[in-house]
Amino acid sequence: MVVTTASGPQRTGELSKKEVHALLADARMPQDHLRLDGHCEAKAKQYEAESAEHAEMAKMYGAQPSASDTAAHCQALSATLVQAAKDARALASSEKQIAK
Repeated sequence: MVVTTASGPQRTGELSKKEVHALLADARMPQDHLRLDGHCEAKAKQYEAESAEHAEMAKMYGAQPSASDTAAHCQALSATLVQAAKDARALASSEKQIAK
């Protein structure tokens, strides 16, 4: 689900940069850390979706011999986004543990 805000589209659980910065600076209560957990999980899902999109683009470009550089770029970006999703999930897990 995407919610539109004054600053643009925002996915459920995803916080604005201002909200993240405020929570990181002053997170003391369990619910603060759970909000950060939700944000990190939302970002992980976003990264996974973007990774899948770039993997698909890599396949399409890979079918065109003249676009091998672009295919390699898309493959590298997809792999980077997979790692970003894993990192976001690890951070979410840490925030969940802190909230306990």
